[in-house]
Amino acid sequence: MLKKRKEEGFKIIIVGCGKVGVTLVDQLSKEGHDITVIDTDASIVNDVSSAYDVMGYTGNGASFTTLVEAGVTNADLLIAVTASDELNLLCCTLAKQVGNCATIARVRTPDYSKETNYLREKLGLAMIINPELEAALETAAILALPNALEVNAFAHGQATLVKFRIPEDSDIAGQTLAQVGQSIKSNILFCAIERDKEVYIPSGNFTLQAGDIISYVSNRRNASTFLTEIGYKSNKVKDTMIIGGGKGAYYLAEQLISMGIKVKIIETNKARCEELSLLLPKAIIINGDGIDQELLRAEGLQKVEAFVPLTGIDEVNVLLTLHAKNTSNAKVITKINKINYNEVLDSLDLGSVIYPKFITSEAIVAYVRARQNSANSSNIETLYHMFDSRVEAIEFKVDADSNITGKKLKDLRLKPDVLVSFISRKGRIIIPSGSDTIEKGDTVMIVTKNTGFTDIQDILN
Repeated sequence: MLKKRKEEGFKIIIVGCGKVGVTLVDQLSKEGHDITVIDTDASIVNDVSSAYDVMGYTGNGASFTTLVEAGVTNADLLIAVTASDELNLLCCTLAKQVGNCATIARVRTPDYSKETNYLREKLGLAMIINPELEAALETAAILALPNALEVNAFAHGQATLVKFRIPEDSDIAGQTLAQVGQSIKSNILFCAIERDKEVYIPSGNFTLQAGDIISYVSNRRNASTFLTEIGYKSNKVKDTMIIGGGKGAYYLAEQLISMGIKVKIIETNKARCEELSLLLPKAIIINGDGIDQELLRAEGLQKVEAFVPLTGIDEVNVLLTLHAKNTSNAKVITKINKINYNEVLDSLDLGSVIYPKFITSEAIVAYVRARQNSANSSNIETLYHMFDSRVEAIEFKVDADSNITGKKLKDLRLKPDVLVSFISRKGRIIIPSGSDTIEKGDTVMIVTKNTGFTDIQDILN
């Protein structure tokens, strides 16, 4: 499935034009694919098809007639991201029967999340993705390393990509990357740096400044030891207050409790509080209005180590974050679903920001790219967009010998703004030097300002 030549692109049908669906249209149309959208709301279909110059059909994505009219018999991939898990699964099942295309379903319900492997196998889906669960995993990783703005895992959790901001009083401000490397024991690699809205793939002579936002990669253990070496507290938080008791709050609380972190959830709906009390017996569940400042104070906002607003309303999440920043020293994480005012958000001190819609789109774009060229010598394992999609971190599994294998990195003619960040070999993470080589069977992460890489050989000039 999905074995067209790279330059042709795929015919992709997206069912559901909500925030995730529109994000997918934006990402996949930029990658050169032929997109068709289906939604029951005619005005939304018209808006999306006009804004992105894609085909649009109004109707039920689980309808045989609608799917055939939208071209499912010739489609390469159908992605179902409606608000209903059951409808998404039904759309994919019907598309497999009618068009024999690859299918991806968004499934968010906790009951189904524990059965994803079974559902994927029995229904023949290429992928099931749960953005709330993935956002919870990312949030939990940050709370395990609270000085970080972002924490992402690669190489099946053995390698970690960390983003943090250099504070005004940091000892590393004014030093070059080479000098920092010589003064620490942790084996890390600086991958990308943002300064004054510009992003750099740095060399060793790059001089750091206070306020720089830095991404570095290391093995899992060194992710925290590096921060400790340069003077930051790197122990996980001890307790967390979550505002809102939806699916995302459940997933996050479940993760945090398993990590030994105390959890308090404030939720307005009494029936949902009773459900959460049964689902999360180790959490403290408070029935109350999470935007009530007096309630937040009474429940210990001033002393809590982490604060995560998950109300489902972006504007409320932002206001709660700003309130927590003003009244406590808590590590705050803000989940943004819909707001697109990036410049405004960047001007606010929101701590770490999580975008579930981008988590979904990155996983799907990675899947599509991995199958764009049947002659690939490698396969994309993970794709992650950094710094507002100006930089990509791509994890390749090297499946065959090629022009890049067996040669020292210093002898490869790489494209500008390409950095080989780590090599995973038989479970060991190698932070590479110029004398290291890439071999068949390795997993390799590339950080680049270029876009559209589908094969490890794309890094060559």
